[in-house]
Amino acid sequence: MRNALGLMLASVLAAVVIAGGWYFYSSRSDQGAPKTTAARAADPLPAQAKLAAKDDVETTATIAGKPAAPAAAPAPAPAPAVVPVQQSSTCTNPNALGVSRVVEIDTTGGPGFGFEQYKQFDFLADKEVVLTFDDSPWPHNTPAVLKALADECTKGLFFSVGKHATWHPEILRQVLAQGHTVGTHTWSHLNLAGKKMTEQQAKDEIEKGFSAVKWALGTNPSPFFRFPQLSQNPALVSYLGSRNIGIFSTDLDSFDFRKESTPDKIISNVMTKLDKLGKGIILMHDFQKRTGEALPTLLARLKAGGYKVVQIKAKTTFDSLPEYDEAVLKELKVPATNATNARPVSSVVQTISQR
Repeated sequence: MRNALGLMLASVLAAVVIAGGWYFYSSRSDQGAPKTTAARAADPLPAQAKLAAKDDVETTATIAGKPAAPAAAPAPAPAPAVVPVQQSSTCTNPNALGVSRVVEIDTTGGPGFGFEQYKQFDFLADKEVVLTFDDSPWPHNTPAVLKALADECTKGLFFSVGKHATWHPEILRQVLAQGHTVGTHTWSHLNLAGKKMTEQQAKDEIEKGFSAVKWALGTNPSPFFRFPQLSQNPALVSYLGSRNIGIFSTDLDSFDFRKESTPDKIISNVMTKLDKLGKGIILMHDFQKRTGEALPTLLARLKAGGYKVVQIKAKTTFDSLPEYDEAVLKELKVPATNATNARPVSSVVQTISQR
């Protein structure tokens, strides 16, 4: 009897020791495991950087500093040469705002759109709007905008900052994969009409921005461009025309970039101006957290007000210049072999036998 009792006590003691050891090891492993981006709470946006050149034009947004990275962060991986765009043709929301019309724009000669600066092409009918977003892509904020658009089965036109594209290419590829149109917004959001900006520096900002977005997407972006701060000059407008790039201004600004802006103010700004104008190209920033917060209600208000969304597409894609493609690769420290072998995997490696 005593022997049996002793064996039972020994078994219980051994089980406790094993369980305790397992718990200690597991807790240590959990503490040491790196936290993924998805697991972290939304990161606060870094302070906005000063523009290199100042002028009297009101700022619509400034580029943020690069997010802090671990000291041993690796260089960005090469973007895929081809991005498969998968989008559902079926909307599961029966009451969605949707897209009422898709227009294709021939950008030959660099036409301009948006009555704040360009008066020639009035292509919107009464109660039609175009949803445009600047400064993409950005963690948390761009995905929030994408979700709001997807929930309403509608589409937007995104103007990506080149540097942001190279920092977060996976987010920009998500924008394209969900069927939205992607244009550009320069390499680093400098004021191209600033007093200290030379014409060549401005051209470099434009071209390098296109090449960076091309690298991030793995395919050519649309030949659509928006000037930072909507600040332009005749020489740059002519240059964009020579490159057959369509220029987008705006009809109404949401002012979502202002420090005092809130989701309610964004909605009020847009709806008040729309009710006065009756239609228009709406300027927003998916870089701003409050824009994603405002968008679900704003889209609902648009639908309730009888407004319809027009999606913008380009007749052709943009052909970047090789020297700027190379400049972006050099900036990212991508090995030269990646620059010379920008082909789909399927055209380089094929399975010829499998068991």
